Amino acid sequence: MLHVTAHCIPVLIQQNIDGSNFFNRSWAEFKVGFNDSRGNYWLGNDLLSQLTLSGHYKLRFDLQLLNHSWCWAEYSRFTVHGESSNYTLHVSGYSGNIGFDALGRYHHGMKFTTYDRDNDPWTSNSTESRQYNDNCAKAIGGGFWYGNCGRCRVNGVRGRDFGFSWIFEKIYLHLQRSRMWLTC
Repeated sequence: MLHVTAHCIPVLIQQNIDGSNFFNRSWAEFKVGFNDSRGNYWLGNDLLSQLTLSGHYKLRFDLQLLNHSWCWAEYSRFTVHGESSNYTLHVSGYSGNIGFDALGRYHHGMKFTTYDRDNDPWTSNSTESRQYNDNCAKAIGGGFWYGNCGRCRVNGVRGRDFGFSWIFEKIYLHLQRSRMWLTC
């Protein structure tokens, strides 16, 4: 008897090649996805939700630091709910060599935020918070699942409030580039 095994092909969700302000996009743009000729890319929240709600996927980050070394983080469970829940993120099961679970610890359960649709819980009486109207996407420079502006800032702008980085404790790993993948 012939046994056929389905193969899973990794799906690129995100690629930030330079930490520019490319990911400073509207809710409508993140909903459908976008890219440019240099390789910056976002799959689209609608498709991401459809894929992760219809099957079991892992999430993998490939992160290149400014010193050009590569690190990775992987999550054994990754789900993005639909637009009616503001694309709420559920993530767990961290492993990797980056040293810290920045996404699961600070972003799990968060709703997606863009500069024109603030769903993050950040509130403060600080000057910075008032400057950005308590909107993490405005402060960091790109849309994402922010919880008090979080620690996984792969869509942020380099040099803007530590915007393009992976953060743990008081250590900021500044990024050269990042990729997010759906894997099986």
